[in-house]
Amino acid sequence: MQEHRCPADALHRAWDHSLFPALAVDSGDRIVFTTVDAQDGGVPAPPWAERRPPSSERGVLPTIRRGHPLCGPIAVRGAQPGDVLAVRVLDVAPHEWGWTGTGNNGLLGMGGETSTLLYWDLRGAVAVPWAPEGSVAPPFRVPMRPFCGVMGTAPAEPGEHLTTPPRSVGGNLDARRLTVGSTLFLPVAAPDALFSVGDVHAAQGDGEVCGTGIECGATVALQLDLIRSRSLPGPAYLAPSAPPTGPCYAVTGIGPDLMEAAREAVRAMISYLQTEHGLEYGHAYILCSVAVDLTITEVVNRPNWVVSALLQLDCIS
Repeated sequence: MQEHRCPADALHRAWDHSLFPALAVDSGDRIVFTTVDAQDGGVPAPPWAERRPPSSERGVLPTIRRGHPLCGPIAVRGAQPGDVLAVRVLDVAPHEWGWTGTGNNGLLGMGGETSTLLYWDLRGAVAVPWAPEGSVAPPFRVPMRPFCGVMGTAPAEPGEHLTTPPRSVGGNLDARRLTVGSTLFLPVAAPDALFSVGDVHAAQGDGEVCGTGIECGATVALQLDLIRSRSLPGPAYLAPSAPPTGPCYAVTGIGPDLMEAAREAVRAMISYLQTEHGLEYGHAYILCSVAVDLTITEVVNRPNWVVSALLQLDCIS
């Protein structure tokens, strides 16, 4: 077993099995990555934080410009289609600040509302909203449970592929339980697997409903283990038990369409945060994205299904 460091400028913005690997490692090796946030410098750092130059200033040419900036790819020697790559999450250490923004890609769209950008101070055990001098930060805080939003192997199909949609080989899963101590199992579809990682979130609720979590750069340590000749149709994972959540407030969405029921539940939670806690719409929507969990409560009592949205009360009290 060896430990490697992925070069800081080994970034790409599309899945493509023809990319030249940044590193070649053996099964069982550990790799340390320095990831950048989802906008790769497009969101300027707050004045008290270290500015990290975007990849364009480091001479890295983007391919698909709207894709996530991903570290890698990492070639795992001997990996062949039909194998499985086990990705063991050893450490995810966010950098000192992050951001969350609302946009048209959220579950509710914009609905005539203006977009909202919120900065977070990540230097403590919880993420704390930060506002520039002369403005007031919203009165909530979110426990940090950092994870990598994107982990995947290269697809079998040739050419460049967008990083936004998740795939049978992983990618943009945004599975918030892939924290330290978890293991993600990915099908291998291309020779050498060609694993990449990025899009770290310091915290996120199940659903990521406004389109972003707490986006941040991070230092990430992973171990890659090759499991030969194991059939796996799509990503699977082992996750550590979640810490006690404490009291939650929950609202529901009910109807014959699960997506619309999810929207109804989020709208109800936003209304609660506005009415009971005085939050403006954009900040309430952001809190739903980074701290509210959407769950399917039932799908058997046709014709209507139930989606619940749960908020841990110590985030807002």
